Amino acid sequence: MTNLALGMIGNCSVNALVDDKAKIVWWCLPRPDGDPVFHALLGTNGNPGDGGFAIEIEDFSHSDQHYVENTAILRTRLIASDGSAVEIDDFCPRFLSRGRVFRPAQIVRRIRPVSGRPRIRIVLRPRFHWGKMKPQITSGSNHVRFVADGQTIRLTTDAPITYIRDETFFVLERAFNLFLGPDESLTERPGTLGREFQEETEYYWKRWSLRLGLPLEWQEAVIRAAITLKLCTFEETGAIIAAATTSLPEAPYSERNWDYRFCWLRDAFFVVRALNALSDLETMENYLTYIRDIIALTKGDHIQPVFGIGMEAAITERIEELPGYLDMGPVRVGNQAHEHHQHDVYGNIVLAAAQAFFDKRLLRQGSMEDFRHLEVIGDRAYMLHNQPDAGIWELRTRARVHTSSSLMCWAALDRLAKIANQLGLSPQHWRARANEVHEKICREAWNEEAGAFVESFGGQDLDASLLLMAEVGFLPPNDPRFVSTVDRIGEKLRRGDHLFRYHAADDFGRPETAFNVCTFWFIDALGRIDDRREEAREMYETMLSCRNHLGLLSEDTDPQTNQLWGNFPQTYSMVGIINGAVRLSRRWDKVI
Repeated sequence: MTNLALGMIGNCSVNALVDDKAKIVWWCLPRPDGDPVFHALLGTNGNPGDGGFAIEIEDFSHSDQHYVENTAILRTRLIASDGSAVEIDDFCPRFLSRGRVFRPAQIVRRIRPVSGRPRIRIVLRPRFHWGKMKPQITSGSNHVRFVADGQTIRLTTDAPITYIRDETFFVLERAFNLFLGPDESLTERPGTLGREFQEETEYYWKRWSLRLGLPLEWQEAVIRAAITLKLCTFEETGAIIAAATTSLPEAPYSERNWDYRFCWLRDAFFVVRALNALSDLETMENYLTYIRDIIALTKGDHIQPVFGIGMEAAITERIEELPGYLDMGPVRVGNQAHEHHQHDVYGNIVLAAAQAFFDKRLLRQGSMEDFRHLEVIGDRAYMLHNQPDAGIWELRTRARVHTSSSLMCWAALDRLAKIANQLGLSPQHWRARANEVHEKICREAWNEEAGAFVESFGGQDLDASLLLMAEVGFLPPNDPRFVSTVDRIGEKLRRGDHLFRYHAADDFGRPETAFNVCTFWFIDALGRIDDRREEAREMYETMLSCRNHLGLLSEDTDPQTNQLWGNFPQTYSMVGIINGAVRLSRRWDKVI
């Protein structure tokens, strides 16, 4: 597997990763942060093929793979040496039915011959409890059940059950349909239901894409990024996961292996902001229900930076015994960041909610009661704006007054002043606090010797998160201090067309790979500064060239090889694709 040659399918209840040979290598149940019944992406402690769902063609030669245009349906063609071929359509059903969205915890695979007399076999080996438990298998005339302690999944199909159980090669003479999911019977014949589910799912995604407000340029990249971000939402609660995976290392053998299948309030804000820019407001509305629950849960006290997608506060980190991606363990489950104090979280909450007070399209607009709850968040932001924390990069053994955290505290106060004004209230209280914090950041975080804002009050090091100063409106993009900060960051953190988060050593030494969202932040900053737009466009094109064959990005990129590393697909990175296009595209009215 090179350069994370994976595609993502999903339906906002579950998601799965499919490699370029049509093998499902990652699928967690009963939801995205659950037990990976397919965990082949992280290796296996059993036999080769365990923890995966493969469809193999005999005498395999090569494959071709793409998404059905503007959908989350993945199509893979497997070609044998003699030219015979099969085509596989993979998707998780999602469509409107009986006045609601139908999104079961189910994968549908539709297989058909396209040339010659291909022989295929189906290798279906789910494993439970992180690969430790092999299920009991029972079967009937049209189904196979995989039974484990506390969980059962069922495959229902019109393909030969005996061949599936025995993993036998057979000639594929007609189309077959495979439904894998809950231990329930189908309501129709597999062929009828497979066709209906695919048609309805395709229609849903094409209608969803049709409503996006796209920039003129790079539309295919933006649509793919938007669909991918949508697949990273857990619609039941409104939570948004940072990535679909755990423990894909940020760099080879670095042990920077983290579980990203949870909702970071910081990352989720950026997802909401990017989709808002494309006029997808439904994601924001769903997420705000999650945020209101978080505020109610914490009652104005400390808010941790990350929660489970069911609002779980304790997502304790542990190590599982799988070998890891390319045998590069450890495999971590849970994330220690839930124990951290990261003060930027208060700004991320207010920023995510702010549009609800101004946008008349929303079904539930921001109310006076909502504002009063946000004021409690603002009080925390003001109280903590100059206190040490773990920072945006979640340093585990060091606390400082991080400039980026103080910046987001300022953003919370600034937006509360604007919301108060919108509601017909006096903004004076929040404006005075915002001004106080603004002055303190300008005084304490500016380093005259460096000619730049630095990562912490009184510090010396540069940090890519300072590029967000223009993004959140702290400084005008042509302010000399911001321009100088961008220049110094470029000098210290840029490697070719890629940007590192920081250059100082952290808990694991010096970073070895560039952080994709930082590169996109740099691109955005350049795009805002006079006379730097063309430079930004060139860097943006470079980042697009780093995507895998399906248009997806992980968290990190090796600046020497363009190899993708880190959890996948990373919402931060997909957000960067959207923001870059929106910032840099030529305008419609200048072309048409």
